[in-house]
Amino acid sequence: MILTKEVWLRLNPDNSEAQKVELLKMAEGRCNVVVLSPNDIPLASGLKLQTASSDERSDIRLLQTPLKSDKGLSRRSAVEVVVKERSDEDKVLKLAESGVGYVLVRCPNWKIIPLENLIARTRKKVTLLADVASAAEAKTALETLELGVDGVVIAPSSTKDLDELDRFLNHDESVPLIKAKVVAVREIGSGARVCVDTCELMQPGEGMLVGSQSSGLFLVEAEVHKNPHVEPRPFRVNAGPVSSYVLTPGLKTRYLAELKTGEEILIVNRSGASRNGHVGRVKIERRPMVLVEAEAADHSFSLIVQNAETVRLISDASSKPVSELKAGDEILVRVEEGGRHFGTLVADEMVIER
Repeated sequence: MILTKEVWLRLNPDNSEAQKVELLKMAEGRCNVVVLSPNDIPLASGLKLQTASSDERSDIRLLQTPLKSDKGLSRRSAVEVVVKERSDEDKVLKLAESGVGYVLVRCPNWKIIPLENLIARTRKKVTLLADVASAAEAKTALETLELGVDGVVIAPSSTKDLDELDRFLNHDESVPLIKAKVVAVREIGSGARVCVDTCELMQPGEGMLVGSQSSGLFLVEAEVHKNPHVEPRPFRVNAGPVSSYVLTPGLKTRYLAELKTGEEILIVNRSGASRNGHVGRVKIERRPMVLVEAEAADHSFSLIVQNAETVRLISDASSKPVSELKAGDEILVRVEEGGRHFGTLVADEMVIER
Protein backbone atom coordinates (compact mmCIF):
# COMPACT_ATOMS: atom_id res chain seq x y z
CA MET A 1 0.00 0.00 0.00
CA ILE A 2 1.34 3.46 -0.92
CA LEU A 3 -0.04 6.21 1.24
CA THR A 4 0.59 9.96 1.08
CA LYS A 5 -0.95 11.17 4.30
CA GLU A 6 -0.40 13.95 6.80
CA VAL A 7 0.54 13.19 10.39
CA TRP A 8 0.01 15.85 13.03
CA LEU A 9 1.44 15.31 16.49
CA ARG A 10 -0.58 16.66 19.39
CA LEU A 11 1.45 16.98 22.55
CA ASN A 12 -0.20 15.22 25.46
CA PRO A 13 -0.71 17.77 28.24
CA ASP A 14 -0.13 15.00 30.81
CA ASN A 15 3.38 14.38 29.53
CA SER A 16 6.37 15.90 31.26
CA GLU A 17 8.42 18.56 29.49
CA ALA A 18 11.19 16.00 28.90
CA GLN A 19 8.69 13.58 27.30
CA LYS A 20 7.33 16.38 25.10
CA VAL A 21 10.82 17.30 23.91
CA GLU A 22 11.57 13.63 23.12
CA LEU A 23 8.36 13.33 21.09
CA LEU A 24 9.08 16.55 19.21
CA LYS A 25 12.56 15.38 18.25
CA MET A 26 11.17 12.06 17.12
CA ALA A 27 8.48 13.83 15.10
CA GLU A 28 11.05 15.55 12.86
CA GLY A 29 10.94 13.84 9.47
CA ARG A 30 7.86 11.82 10.47
CA CYS A 31 5.21 14.44 11.18
CA ASN A 32 4.01 17.39 9.14
CA VAL A 33 2.69 19.58 11.95
CA VAL A 34 2.80 19.64 15.72
CA VAL A 35 -0.28 20.85 17.62
CA LEU A 36 0.76 22.90 20.63
CA SER A 37 -0.70 24.88 23.46
CA PRO A 38 0.57 28.48 23.49
CA ASN A 39 2.76 27.60 26.48
CA ASP A 40 4.48 24.79 24.57
CA ILE A 41 5.37 26.81 21.45
CA PRO A 42 8.94 27.51 22.70
CA LEU A 43 9.58 23.73 22.89
CA ALA A 44 9.40 23.50 19.08
CA SER A 45 11.89 26.30 18.55
CA GLY A 46 14.73 25.22 16.26
CA LEU A 47 12.95 22.09 15.06
CA LYS A 48 11.94 21.57 11.43
CA LEU A 49 8.26 21.26 12.22
CA GLN A 50 5.30 23.42 11.38
CA THR A 51 3.18 24.42 14.36
CA ALA A 52 -0.57 24.66 14.81
CA SER A 53 -1.98 26.56 17.74
CA SER A 54 -4.54 29.11 18.81
CA ASP A 55 -1.56 31.43 19.22
CA GLU A 56 -0.89 33.85 16.36
CA ARG A 57 2.80 32.92 16.43
CA SER A 58 2.03 29.46 15.00
CA ASP A 59 2.26 28.55 11.31
CA ILE A 60 -1.35 27.32 11.23
CA ARG A 61 -4.08 29.05 13.21
CA LEU A 62 -6.09 26.46 15.12
CA LEU A 63 -9.72 27.29 15.90
CA GLN A 64 -12.59 25.43 17.52
CA THR A 65 -16.29 25.34 16.75
CA PRO A 66 -18.59 27.06 17.22
CA LEU A 67 -16.85 29.88 15.38
CA LYS A 68 -17.81 33.43 16.18
CA SER A 69 -17.34 34.22 12.49
CA ASP A 70 -15.94 32.57 9.39
CA LYS A 71 -14.26 35.81 8.35
CA GLY A 72 -10.50 35.55 8.04
CA LEU A 73 -10.50 31.79 7.42
CA SER A 74 -7.83 30.76 4.93
CA ARG A 75 -5.80 27.80 3.73
CA ARG A 76 -3.59 28.40 6.78
CA SER A 77 -6.52 27.90 9.14
CA ALA A 78 -7.51 24.66 10.86
CA VAL A 79 -10.82 24.13 12.62
CA GLU A 80 -11.61 21.41 15.16
CA VAL A 81 -15.07 19.81 15.07
CA VAL A 82 -16.57 17.18 17.37
CA VAL A 83 -18.82 14.94 15.24
CA LYS A 84 -21.67 13.31 17.17
CA GLU A 85 -24.54 13.52 14.68
CA ARG A 86 -25.39 14.32 11.06
CA SER A 87 -25.67 18.07 11.75
CA ASP A 88 -22.01 18.05 12.80
CA GLU A 89 -21.11 16.48 9.45
CA ASP A 90 -22.93 19.37 7.78
CA LYS A 91 -20.73 21.80 9.75
CA VAL A 92 -17.64 20.08 8.38
CA LEU A 93 -18.94 20.32 4.82
CA LYS A 94 -19.72 24.00 5.28
CA LEU A 95 -16.20 24.61 6.56
CA ALA A 96 -14.73 22.66 3.62
CA GLU A 97 -16.59 24.94 1.23
CA SER A 98 -15.56 28.11 3.11
CA GLY A 99 -11.93 27.90 1.99
CA VAL A 100 -10.44 26.69 5.27
CA GLY A 101 -7.34 24.57 4.78
CA TYR A 102 -7.82 21.87 7.41
CA VAL A 103 -10.66 20.37 9.40
CA LEU A 104 -9.81 18.21 12.40
CA VAL A 105 -12.64 15.88 13.35
CA ARG A 106 -13.07 13.91 16.54
CA CYS A 107 -15.70 11.17 16.57
CA PRO A 108 -16.28 10.19 20.22
CA ASN A 109 -19.17 7.80 19.58
CA TRP A 110 -19.42 6.21 16.12
CA LYS A 111 -15.91 6.20 14.64
CA ILE A 112 -16.29 4.59 11.19
CA ILE A 113 -19.57 5.67 9.56
CA PRO A 114 -19.10 9.41 10.23
CA LEU A 115 -15.63 9.25 8.67
CA GLU A 116 -16.99 7.39 5.63
CA ASN A 117 -19.61 10.10 5.16
CA LEU A 118 -17.09 12.91 5.57
CA ILE A 119 -14.52 11.35 3.22
CA ALA A 120 -17.19 11.05 0.54
CA ARG A 121 -18.60 14.56 1.06
CA THR A 122 -15.39 16.59 1.50
CA ARG A 123 -12.91 14.83 -0.78
CA LYS A 124 -10.61 17.30 -2.59
CA LYS A 125 -12.35 20.24 -0.88
CA VAL A 126 -10.32 20.32 2.33
CA THR A 127 -7.61 18.39 4.16
CA LEU A 128 -9.64 16.14 6.45
CA LEU A 129 -7.78 15.01 9.56
CA ALA A 130 -9.06 12.47 12.09
CA ASP A 131 -8.22 13.05 15.75
CA VAL A 132 -7.14 9.62 17.06
CA ALA A 133 -5.97 8.20 20.35
CA SER A 134 -3.62 5.45 19.14
CA ALA A 135 -1.77 4.02 16.16
CA ALA A 136 -4.49 1.36 15.82
CA GLU A 137 -7.19 4.06 15.51
CA ALA A 138 -4.99 5.93 13.05
CA LYS A 139 -4.68 2.87 10.77
CA THR A 140 -8.45 2.44 10.74
CA ALA A 141 -9.07 6.10 9.87
CA LEU A 142 -6.44 6.03 7.12
CA GLU A 143 -8.09 3.01 5.46
CA THR A 144 -11.77 3.89 6.01
CA LEU A 145 -13.78 3.83 2.75
CA GLU A 146 -10.54 2.49 1.17
CA LEU A 147 -9.38 6.06 0.43
CA GLY A 148 -9.03 7.02 4.08
CA VAL A 149 -8.87 10.46 5.63
CA ASP A 150 -6.16 12.84 4.43
CA GLY A 151 -4.29 12.47 7.67
CA VAL A 152 -4.45 12.00 11.41
CA VAL A 153 -3.83 14.02 14.55
CA ILE A 154 -2.38 11.76 17.22
CA ALA A 155 -1.49 12.38 20.85
CA PRO A 156 0.77 9.39 21.52
CA SER A 157 1.22 8.09 25.03
CA SER A 158 4.73 6.98 24.06
CA THR A 159 7.12 6.90 21.11
CA LYS A 160 5.90 3.37 20.27
CA ASP A 161 2.73 4.80 18.72
CA LEU A 162 4.79 6.99 16.39
CA ASP A 163 7.02 4.03 15.48
CA GLU A 164 4.03 1.85 14.63
CA LEU A 165 2.32 4.59 12.61
CA ASP A 166 5.54 5.35 10.74
CA ARG A 167 5.95 1.69 9.75
CA PHE A 168 2.36 1.59 8.50
CA LEU A 169 2.63 4.77 6.42
CA ASN A 170 6.06 4.04 5.00
CA HIS A 171 5.66 0.36 4.19
CA ASP A 172 8.36 -0.34 1.61
CA GLU A 173 9.55 -3.87 2.22
CA SER A 174 11.17 -4.71 -1.07
CA VAL A 175 12.09 -8.38 -1.18
CA PRO A 176 14.98 -9.16 -3.57
CA LEU A 177 14.30 -12.31 -5.58
CA ILE A 178 16.71 -14.30 -7.73
CA LYS A 179 16.36 -17.10 -10.26
CA ALA A 180 16.74 -20.66 -9.09
CA LYS A 181 16.96 -23.78 -11.26
CA VAL A 182 14.82 -26.78 -10.42
CA VAL A 183 16.97 -29.92 -10.04
CA ALA A 184 14.38 -32.49 -8.93
CA VAL A 185 10.64 -32.94 -8.42
CA ARG A 186 9.24 -36.05 -6.73
CA GLU A 187 6.10 -37.21 -4.99
CA ILE A 188 6.51 -37.97 -1.29
CA GLY A 189 3.08 -39.17 -0.15
CA SER A 190 0.46 -37.38 1.95
CA GLY A 191 0.91 -34.74 4.63
CA ALA A 192 -0.88 -31.96 6.47
CA ARG A 193 -0.88 -28.96 4.16
CA VAL A 194 -1.93 -25.37 4.86
CA CYS A 195 -4.12 -23.16 2.67
CA VAL A 196 -3.80 -19.51 3.70
CA ASP A 197 -6.99 -17.65 2.80
CA THR A 198 -6.43 -13.90 3.05
CA CYS A 199 -8.61 -10.79 3.14
CA GLU A 200 -7.03 -9.65 -0.13
CA LEU A 201 -7.54 -10.27 -3.84
CA MET A 202 -4.18 -11.16 -5.32
CA GLN A 203 -3.13 -10.72 -8.93
CA PRO A 204 -1.19 -13.01 -11.30
CA GLY A 205 2.43 -13.02 -10.20
CA GLU A 206 1.55 -12.45 -6.54
CA GLY A 207 1.76 -14.93 -3.72
CA MET A 208 3.74 -15.81 -0.61
CA LEU A 209 7.33 -16.79 0.05
CA VAL A 210 7.43 -20.29 1.50
CA GLY A 211 10.11 -22.92 2.01
CA SER A 212 11.56 -25.77 4.01
CA GLN A 213 14.59 -23.60 4.88
CA SER A 214 14.33 -20.00 6.02
CA SER A 215 17.44 -19.25 3.94
CA GLY A 216 15.66 -20.13 0.69
CA LEU A 217 11.99 -19.27 0.20
CA PHE A 218 10.03 -20.05 -3.00
CA LEU A 219 7.42 -17.68 -4.43
CA VAL A 220 4.17 -19.70 -4.45
CA GLU A 221 1.42 -18.08 -6.52
CA ALA A 222 -2.11 -17.41 -5.32
CA GLU A 223 -4.92 -19.37 -7.01
CA VAL A 224 -5.58 -16.63 -9.57
CA HIS A 225 -5.77 -18.64 -12.81
CA LYS A 226 -8.91 -19.94 -14.50
CA ASN A 227 -9.14 -23.64 -15.23
CA PRO A 228 -11.84 -26.05 -16.45
CA HIS A 229 -12.52 -27.66 -13.06
CA VAL A 230 -12.59 -25.09 -10.21
CA GLU A 231 -13.16 -21.37 -9.92
CA PRO A 232 -10.15 -19.14 -9.19
CA ARG A 233 -9.64 -18.28 -5.53
CA PRO A 234 -7.45 -15.16 -5.75
CA PHE A 235 -7.58 -14.75 -1.98
CA ARG A 236 -5.83 -18.10 -1.41
CA VAL A 237 -2.29 -19.43 -1.39
CA ASN A 238 -2.01 -23.22 -1.09
CA ALA A 239 1.24 -22.76 0.74
CA GLY A 240 2.66 -26.08 1.89
CA PRO A 241 3.03 -28.35 4.92
CA VAL A 242 2.51 -27.23 8.51
CA SER A 243 6.28 -27.17 9.13
CA SER A 244 7.19 -24.80 6.26
CA TYR A 245 8.36 -21.26 6.82
CA VAL A 246 6.44 -18.29 5.41
CA LEU A 247 7.72 -14.71 5.22
CA THR A 248 5.67 -12.16 7.19
CA PRO A 249 5.80 -8.35 7.68
CA GLY A 250 9.06 -7.10 9.12
CA LEU A 251 10.74 -9.81 6.99
CA LYS A 252 10.24 -12.31 9.80
CA THR A 253 9.43 -15.97 9.26
CA ARG A 254 6.61 -17.94 10.84
CA TYR A 255 5.66 -21.59 10.62
CA LEU A 256 2.56 -22.05 8.49
CA ALA A 257 0.97 -23.98 11.36
CA GLU A 258 1.22 -20.88 13.58
CA LEU A 259 -0.85 -18.55 11.38
CA LYS A 260 -4.26 -17.54 12.73
CA THR A 261 -7.24 -15.50 11.55
CA GLY A 262 -6.60 -11.75 11.72
CA GLU A 263 -2.80 -11.95 11.72
CA GLU A 264 -0.71 -10.08 9.15
CA ILE A 265 0.87 -11.85 6.21
CA LEU A 266 3.26 -10.58 3.52
CA ILE A 267 2.10 -10.71 -0.11
CA VAL A 268 4.95 -10.50 -2.64
CA ASN A 269 4.99 -10.22 -6.44
CA ARG A 270 7.57 -11.38 -8.96
CA SER A 271 9.32 -7.99 -8.97
CA GLY A 272 9.85 -8.23 -5.20
CA ALA A 273 7.32 -5.54 -4.28
CA SER A 274 5.35 -6.46 -1.19
CA ARG A 275 2.21 -5.44 0.66
CA ASN A 276 0.65 -6.46 3.94
CA GLY A 277 -2.48 -8.56 4.06
CA HIS A 278 -4.44 -10.32 6.78
CA VAL A 279 -5.29 -13.96 7.27
CA GLY A 280 -8.99 -14.66 6.81
CA ARG A 281 -8.72 -18.34 7.70
CA VAL A 282 -6.23 -21.17 7.72
CA LYS A 283 -7.25 -24.60 6.34
CA ILE A 284 -5.19 -27.65 7.26
CA GLU A 285 -6.04 -30.89 5.43
CA ARG A 286 -4.20 -34.07 4.45
CA ARG A 287 -3.27 -34.09 0.78
CA PRO A 288 -0.71 -35.77 -1.54
CA MET A 289 2.53 -33.79 -1.46
CA VAL A 290 5.41 -33.15 -3.83
CA LEU A 291 9.00 -32.17 -3.05
CA VAL A 292 10.69 -29.53 -5.22
CA GLU A 293 14.46 -29.14 -5.00
CA ALA A 294 16.25 -26.17 -6.56
CA GLU A 295 19.65 -24.52 -6.66
CA ALA A 296 20.54 -20.83 -6.46
CA ALA A 297 23.61 -18.87 -5.35
CA ASP A 298 25.59 -22.12 -4.96
CA HIS A 299 23.08 -23.44 -2.43
CA SER A 300 20.36 -26.08 -2.53
CA PHE A 301 16.84 -25.38 -1.26
CA SER A 302 13.64 -27.38 -1.01
CA LEU A 303 9.91 -26.81 -0.93
CA ILE A 304 7.06 -29.18 -0.20
CA VAL A 305 3.58 -28.33 -1.52
CA GLN A 306 0.39 -30.13 -2.39
CA ASN A 307 0.63 -32.08 -5.62
CA ALA A 308 -2.12 -30.22 -7.50
CA GLU A 309 -2.52 -28.32 -10.76
CA THR A 310 -3.68 -25.22 -8.87
CA VAL A 311 -0.38 -24.91 -6.98
CA ARG A 312 2.02 -22.88 -9.10
CA LEU A 313 5.56 -21.56 -8.66
CA ILE A 314 6.39 -18.16 -10.11
CA SER A 315 9.17 -17.35 -12.58
CA ASP A 316 10.23 -13.90 -13.80
CA ALA A 317 7.81 -14.11 -16.76
CA SER A 318 5.05 -16.59 -15.86
CA SER A 319 4.19 -19.40 -13.45
CA LYS A 320 3.94 -23.18 -13.71
CA PRO A 321 1.89 -25.82 -11.88
CA VAL A 322 4.03 -28.07 -9.68
CA SER A 323 2.36 -31.02 -11.41
CA GLU A 324 4.13 -29.94 -14.63
CA LEU A 325 7.39 -28.74 -13.08
CA LYS A 326 10.57 -30.51 -14.21
CA ALA A 327 14.34 -30.32 -13.77
CA GLY A 328 15.83 -27.31 -15.57
CA ASP A 329 12.81 -25.01 -15.05
CA GLU A 330 13.57 -21.60 -13.57
CA ILE A 331 11.63 -20.20 -10.62
CA LEU A 332 12.03 -17.25 -8.25
CA VAL A 333 13.37 -17.57 -4.71
CA ARG A 334 14.51 -15.36 -1.87
CA VAL A 335 17.95 -16.24 -0.51
CA GLU A 336 19.55 -14.95 2.69
CA GLU A 337 22.53 -15.86 4.86
CA GLY A 338 22.37 -16.54 8.59
CA GLY A 339 19.91 -18.22 10.88
CA ARG A 340 16.59 -17.41 12.47
CA HIS A 341 15.71 -17.12 16.16
CA PHE A 342 11.93 -17.26 16.63
CA GLY A 343 11.55 -15.89 13.11
CA THR A 344 14.05 -13.02 13.44
CA LEU A 345 17.17 -13.05 11.27
CA VAL A 346 20.47 -13.54 13.10
CA ALA A 347 22.81 -12.68 10.25
CA ASP A 348 26.08 -14.02 11.71
CA GLU A 349 24.68 -17.24 13.13
CA MET A 350 25.78 -20.48 11.46
CA VAL A 351 22.73 -22.67 10.82
CA ILE A 352 22.54 -25.74 8.60
CA GLU A 353 19.10 -26.57 7.22
CA ARG A 354 18.55 -29.62 5.04
